[in-house]
Amino acid sequence: MKSTSKPQGRLLYAQSGGVTAVINATAAGVIEAARAQGVSVYAARNGILGALREDLIDTGKETKAAIAALRHTPGGAFGSCRYKLKSLDSHRVEYERLIEVFRAHDIRWFLYNGGNDSADTALKISQLGKAMGYDIRCIGVPKTVDNDLAVTDCCPGFGSVAKFTAVSTLEASLDVASMADTSTKVFILEVMGRHAGWIAAAAGLAGEGADAPPHLILFPEKAFDETAFLAKVKATVERVGWCTVVASEGLRNKEGQFLAEAGTRDAFGHSQLGGVAPVLAALVKEKLGYKYHWALPDYLQRSARHLASHTDAEQAYAVGKAAVEYALAGMNAVMPVIVRTNDAPYRWKITPAPLAKIANREKKMPASFLTRDGFGITAAARRYLAPLIQGEAPVPYGKNGLPLYVLLKNTAVAKRCEVFST
Repeated sequence: MKSTSKPQGRLLYAQSGGVTAVINATAAGVIEAARAQGVSVYAARNGILGALREDLIDTGKETKAAIAALRHTPGGAFGSCRYKLKSLDSHRVEYERLIEVFRAHDIRWFLYNGGNDSADTALKISQLGKAMGYDIRCIGVPKTVDNDLAVTDCCPGFGSVAKFTAVSTLEASLDVASMADTSTKVFILEVMGRHAGWIAAAAGLAGEGADAPPHLILFPEKAFDETAFLAKVKATVERVGWCTVVASEGLRNKEGQFLAEAGTRDAFGHSQLGGVAPVLAALVKEKLGYKYHWALPDYLQRSARHLASHTDAEQAYAVGKAAVEYALAGMNAVMPVIVRTNDAPYRWKITPAPLAKIANREKKMPASFLTRDGFGITAAARRYLAPLIQGEAPVPYGKNGLPLYVLLKNTAVAKRCEVFST
């Protein structure tokens, strides 16, 4: 007879890195799936730092309605962080601290919701648990607007930023076209993407054909050629009357240097970029003399829940639910990934993949997705991208005309360990 007893222990969930418009949908998937199995869920405040500091949140104090509202609320409900755990050999004390906290609170399942670095962290913790004789099951949960995780067909968070980028490109271009006769000739939109041009590519969905915006897309995968860029802009303005350019923040020159290198680095060791759009705009002004405008959506592109993709929101919830199912089934060091089973109509499923095949790996745009001149996307790219922005995921609005987003109580769990400094 199948056992109906409650699984022993608690589940700890944490969010990592840059948040997305739908990461809280994943949190809802985790919490609702765990509650359905009678498992209590703690959340680490501000990602892995919360686990190290024993700064834990009891999600059991939240109402069913509040957890459900996470599905349409942007940001990170429990706080996130950019904090990379280094190697087990050099920073073993941090990993041992995590096991200490897990023991103190009977945490038997750890779900880390993030990108490449987070997958690496979950993998290392799973390895240390075995070495220290502590039964902890670690599941990486995919999230990143950059869409650069290996194995998975796409990353939760990307579909919504892709939709925002395509819509913004279309709307801004209509504005530029209206004013081009006596005002702005060139509009430059800078989007996220340090090493992979997936977000920039999504702008290509705004139009199709030589005269449709965006007229140029600049990818990190292709070295920036100033002469070719200026020639294309000039030819477009002369033919169409105006020109829309979408550039990835990670655009590099032929020497491999970022065009917008700021000279600083973030907590993960990644270069801090200072803005490629103004660099390109200055070139356009100096070399071609055209009036320009540029825009940097920055956080807006990854927090625009009002313009989220229905596909993305559904996938974000599904990976959270699957992560719990995998954990309670005894799986360890895996990640629920999205597998595309059909393009048109678009169909997908969730399957487990080993973290060892995902951690510290990066999926860039394939060459077959870029046009021969390197300034646009191919039909193959459109087939891949188009389904990911399909459908709307509307948010409820209040009488004041603003969205009704939820703010959780985030009740702290009493501490049981000594203070640990990070």
